Amino acid sequence: MALYTVLANFTDQGIRNIKDTTHRAEAVEGAARKAGITVKSIQWTLGAYDLICQFEAPDDATVTAFGLAIGMQGNVRTQTMRTYTRDEMNAILARLPA
Repeated sequence: MALYTVLANFTDQGIRNIKDTTHRAEAVEGAARKAGITVKSIQWTLGAYDLICQFEAPDDATVTAFGLAIGMQGNVRTQTMRTYTRDEMNAILARLPA
């Protein structure tokens, strides 16, 4: 399973309905389970982004389809990044020429 970090900002619709944000997060967790994705964390933040989420998914296509489905609801705009653990990064570094 691959790890993904998602940075999200509320849209105008999302901020108008901010009181529902934790309920929407629960719905995201349920939709993720159905898509074969594990929600590692959903955190609300101050600063440039309103939310930071971590998901574990089988592949890029699965997490992309999931992100598009969430975006279609109109409450957030997201940026998704493939995230590597220390062990994964060490395996990548081991491939570099000496």
